[in-house]
Amino acid sequence: MKIAVGIIGIGISIFVMLQAMAITGLGGLAEEEAMQQAGSVGVLVALLMFVASAFTFGLPKVAGVIFIVAALLAFMVSGDFPDMGVWGAITLVLGFLAFIAARKTANTIKA
Repeated sequence: MKIAVGIIGIGISIFVMLQAMAITGLGGLAEEEAMQQAGSVGVLVALLMFVASAFTFGLPKVAGVIFIVAALLAFMVSGDFPDMGVWGAITLVLGFLAFIAARKTANTIKA
């Protein structure tokens, strides 16, 4: 489960990064400050998703916390960048899956 969460998270984070960078650039061209700031937060969310995905392989509890922080940031800017609501929901699911993977790993070690 840890491997699946990590690989899915890395793939999604790359896509979110590309989309957020495009929104940031388009916000700058259109001189719309709210969209540009939302795109910048989207880049931060993508970076946090990537870091959390990397932590999933070794420290899934830490990854779960980082995923949840990224999801909260995504939900905060979803008013100006509606796609971030979707990415936030996916990130929240990945965070809970990371916690489940950590719990399964702990149960496997005890057995």
